[in-house]
Amino acid sequence: MPSPIKLYNFPKSGHAHRIELMLSLLELPTELVFVDLAKGEHKQPEFLAINPFGQVPVIDDNGIVIADSNAILVYLAKAYGGERWLPEDPLGAARVQRWLSVAAGPLAFGPAAARLVTVFGASFNTDEVIGRAHTLLKVIDAELAKGLFLVGDQATIADIANYSYIAHAPEGNVSLEPYANVRAWLARIEALPGFVPMPRTVIGLQTTL
Repeated sequence: MPSPIKLYNFPKSGHAHRIELMLSLLELPTELVFVDLAKGEHKQPEFLAINPFGQVPVIDDNGIVIADSNAILVYLAKAYGGERWLPEDPLGAARVQRWLSVAAGPLAFGPAAARLVTVFGASFNTDEVIGRAHTLLKVIDAELAKGLFLVGDQATIADIANYSYIAHAPEGNVSLEPYANVRAWLARIEALPGFVPMPRTVIGLQTTL
């Protein structure tokens, strides 16, 4: 039995949830290390020594330390997932990278930012970030009319990178009701063997658990 991979996380972080989900889908032994963002533990010297950007998630895979959720997804897919989660062919790899860029850009500045306002009290312009979220969701809904997942008919790290903040978009007052393809896609991810949810916050449009 290999030593567990340490995951430095914060339960309400969608970025951290991506990695917890990926580790579970890959059936990898995991040790969760709670980083209390509310107390500023991510800005303390001990944590900055492993991630100078002061952000979760970070993994420690038996001495291999990697920060940034998308970088970690690539590492885990390459190290433990074969071609199942990250295609080797140029086109397939490029199509996945496209969605990793979406996760780092439009997703972060749309649904994730809207949720930061309600859950963490961030000072973004609410109408602006909710508008960005719906612009993105319209595109994704149309893309998902072409296949079961973001890159064809098999889940990849493209889906894992985008799942958490879209699934929790209602917490940021972003309704998923108009997006039938998106909602069906979320359900397909949630049906994957090994799926683990991110804790929901009863706020915004998320009025029930």
